[in-house]
Amino acid sequence: MNDLITDVKNLEIETLKNLKNSKSHNTLRAYQADFRDFRVFCVKNGFNSLPTDPKIIALYLTHLSSFSKFSTLKRRLASIKVIHRLKGHYIDTKHPIIAENLMGIKRVMGVKQNSKKPILINDLKIIINLINEDKNEHKRYQNKALILTGFAGGFRRSELVSVEYEDIDFVNEGVKIQIKRSKTDQTGIGMIKAIPYFKNKIYCPVISLKNWINYAKITSGKVFNISDKTVALTIKKYALLAGLDKTKYSGHSLRSGFATSTAEIGADERSIMAMTGHKTTQMVRRYIQEANLFKNNALNKIKI
Repeated sequence: MNDLITDVKNLEIETLKNLKNSKSHNTLRAYQADFRDFRVFCVKNGFNSLPTDPKIIALYLTHLSSFSKFSTLKRRLASIKVIHRLKGHYIDTKHPIIAENLMGIKRVMGVKQNSKKPILINDLKIIINLINEDKNEHKRYQNKALILTGFAGGFRRSELVSVEYEDIDFVNEGVKIQIKRSKTDQTGIGMIKAIPYFKNKIYCPVISLKNWINYAKITSGKVFNISDKTVALTIKKYALLAGLDKTKYSGHSLRSGFATSTAEIGADERSIMAMTGHKTTQMVRRYIQEANLFKNNALNKIKI
């Protein structure tokens, strides 16, 4: 009997490990941070946070709606569901009181995202020119490779800082970079980003990456060895120096800049997705639509 109890306990432990391993470390950390906020709300109001019930979640979402974006509400709801599941509890996040409340909140506040601006080609050139003037040789080599590679590969910042020397293969056409795991690839199937040489060597990501690796004498491990937050701070730094509003740019600006810029020159959504790794067309079509706002504008036919 004791052996049976021990076996069941071991199975429970292994099952919990499997549930945790189904999500990346960063994703789990984000879920836990979201749930901590929910728990604080519950403690202040005398509610149970784990397990909780749909009515309490509906009250929490209403509370959030006064100062948060709609996307934040949806993310917090997902986090509550995941943490409950990890702890062995079920919560119906599609319960009518939650679903109807969310629908009402959506009608009142809307769902427009305050998206960060993309770094487009002209902005990119200005930023690289500024980096080339940096007197710190180490920063000059590193940041130039970081910005150009991040842009040309449509990288998420988490992917960019995870690139290791062993993932890089310089070939005649350019460079192939293996992405072992990403936000939309939790099982680690991986993908390869192929970046060709640019005609203009000053702005060539392949040459800049090669120069950085040679300068830093990198032979193994992380190529940039920085945090994903540093990527965002670096972009904001040079955006400010370029005379741009740094609050409107983030680590995502390189990725969105790639998608928008390539859409402007006629790249189709399939080609863009092959580089960015997007699994659905929804976001890519937003980039293409934004890129074509003036190109296909009906006002272009007006002659005044």
